Amino acid sequence: MIRTVLLLLTMSIGSVYAYPKIDSILTNLDNKYSLVTDVKARVDLTQQKANQGAKKLEMTYYRSDSTKSFLIIMDAPENEKGNGYLRMGDNFWMYRKNTRTFQHINRDESIGGSDARGDDFEDRKLKEKYKPAVDSSGNEIITDDTLGKIAVYKFELTAKVNDVDYPKKIYWVRKDNYTILKEAAYSQSGTLMQSAYYLKFTTIKGRDIAVKMLFVDEFEKGNKSVVEISGISIDKIDDRVFTKAYLENLSK
Repeated sequence: MIRTVLLLLTMSIGSVYAYPKIDSILTNLDNKYSLVTDVKARVDLTQQKANQGAKKLEMTYYRSDSTKSFLIIMDAPENEKGNGYLRMGDNFWMYRKNTRTFQHINRDESIGGSDARGDDFEDRKLKEKYKPAVDSSGNEIITDDTLGKIAVYKFELTAKVNDVDYPKKIYWVRKDNYTILKEAAYSQSGTLMQSAYYLKFTTIKGRDIAVKMLFVDEFEKGNKSVVEISGISIDKIDDRVFTKAYLENLSK
């Protein structure tokens, strides 16, 4: 009798608990990480490849969310210094200082020969790219989990558009403040391709911005990249910065 009562009580308590809808989590994430302002920052990317040593890139990064524009100016290494990448609306150009020429490129173009891509620097909403994954019963795939001692929601997304880096992703997001702590990216066949860890944050205008991230290549073992962001400014940036003329003038 007591066992039956306890079982019914447990079932009753369990039935009350409901996970948040994944779409609501994505809305929170998109709102949280969108500054809706201008941003200037220094970005250091250290890339380690198996048996090749480390390669470090230093860049100055400008972004204007209101005009969907960004500019990357390479500061190091020396052979990349002065080169740049300019995004204006739907157009994306690569600039080469030695020839003073612009080349129209795709959003997935490598930045400075690294594993970073142009779309890594965009402010593109998760809800624009992904939708909740569901199981065979049509239920969203979301569970409770922990990272260290931090309680998180673990949930799965699938691509809703074709121009994404990976068709399937799994996220670990803090329950208390909807901060992304980990991300796993999978190929169409279900192979784990990359794990990303968000290691350090700073708060700007009430938004938590990741300033140190570790990206681990799960397919080619031994390859990893660390991205560190510093010197963040949210002052208004002159619109002339997001132009070809600005990049060309830097070469003079």
